[in-house]
Amino acid sequence: MEKVWRFTIEHGTVTSGARSRKQLSPSGCNEPFKDRYWCPKRQWFRRAPCPFVNRRECENYQLMCGSL
Repeated sequence: MEKVWRFTIEHGTVTSGARSRKQLSPSGCNEPFKDRYWCPKRQWFRRAPCPFVNRRECENYQLMCGSL
């Protein structure tokens, strides 16, 4: 099955479909796209920014609680 649309972050460049721009956040977390925020852990968009400061904090929370 072929993907219809793709969102990736590689080497400081955010690519969404055929468009590219410079990455705004250092870790890729909460990378804005229209009115949503990218979560690299889930590989999907969130309606509100993630409450964690960085990806390490997110991973620690998941280890303690079992899920996001």
